[in-house]
Amino acid sequence: MSLIVAKLGSSTLVDQAGNLRERVMAARAADFARLRRDGHRVVVVSSGAIALGFGRLGMNDRPTALPDLQAASAVGQGSLIQRYERAFAEHGVIPAQVLLTSADLERRDAYVNARNTLHRLLSLGTVPVVNENDTTSVDELAFGDNDVLAAQVAILLGADWLVLLTDREGLYGPGVDGPELIGQVPAEVSPDDVPLADMGGSGLGRGGVASKIAAAGMATRAGVTAAVASGRDDGIVGRIVAGEAVGTRFAPRRTGDSAFKLWLRYAKPSMGSVRVDDGAARALRDRGTSLLPVGVVGCDGGFSAGDAVEITDAGGGLTLGKGIVQLSADELRQVRGLKTDDVRRRLPGAAAAVVHRDQLVLFADGPAP
Repeated sequence: MSLIVAKLGSSTLVDQAGNLRERVMAARAADFARLRRDGHRVVVVSSGAIALGFGRLGMNDRPTALPDLQAASAVGQGSLIQRYERAFAEHGVIPAQVLLTSADLERRDAYVNARNTLHRLLSLGTVPVVNENDTTSVDELAFGDNDVLAAQVAILLGADWLVLLTDREGLYGPGVDGPELIGQVPAEVSPDDVPLADMGGSGLGRGGVASKIAAAGMATRAGVTAAVASGRDDGIVGRIVAGEAVGTRFAPRRTGDSAFKLWLRYAKPSMGSVRVDDGAARALRDRGTSLLPVGVVGCDGGFSAGDAVEITDAGGGLTLGKGIVQLSADELRQVRGLKTDDVRRRLPGAAAAVVHRDQLVLFADGPAP
């Protein structure tokens, strides 16, 4: 049976006045409970806290200032999980609230702990309900939107499915007589290369077509099948998992990357970049070597040892991969282009490699979204 991460968008759950669409939540809770009875494991990534909160606070429109967004989330999150409690109680299911920030995923130990907690909640028979912890996150609510968070959770758990439920039937491309629903997107076609029609948006959430494409790209590169479909159609997730031709489905492209490299690629933010010469680029790509100072021509950013950095070509225009750097930016600027013996004389005790091959992931199919 499948492990399914299903994301519900704000405009699906909440109307323009900031009121919960009770029928939609009740129907989706029934669907998720049915999937559980059929042996599937379900994790829900739910938007809606801010949309519920600004309605309750009497704001006419979704706020844009960070303190207002966080205040709306603080009010709305409690209401949201209470509604889930009531909806799931009808089916004897216990929901488990899980609030995450990007900082919870960028540290490897916290990432593993989040994964272990979610797996334990699933083994105990609950349906985890995940949302970004908007009241404490920074950088304008750091995941950007819950499509990306849902993709992160799907990758973290090694899910079989990422289903993005929205207020449309799926994604649309340009057609002869107007926009046409996109059905199947094969594995050899990157989500970024799919031509899309402009369908507008509701204004309630942060996501949109671009965020769904980004989430689908992340998920499929990690071997997760992704789908975009209507969150208002009964039994929609079960129909998708059963193979019914509904919504837009993206076939996975399996990279074979380890769990560590998936975390590095998708969850740990880059703090700078390291530019390498053609010889180093070939050695990384063809021989799977570590990156040594002799192959570095420059670096950008103020990173420290232990940070993630992007590895680019000499001009900085092509991203080759991403790795955990073992030297700070200041140290690397002192030893770039030097052979190992010269590095040791310049910086006694410094790491031999800029990025060890075991802490490096190469982007054969392009950089992470």
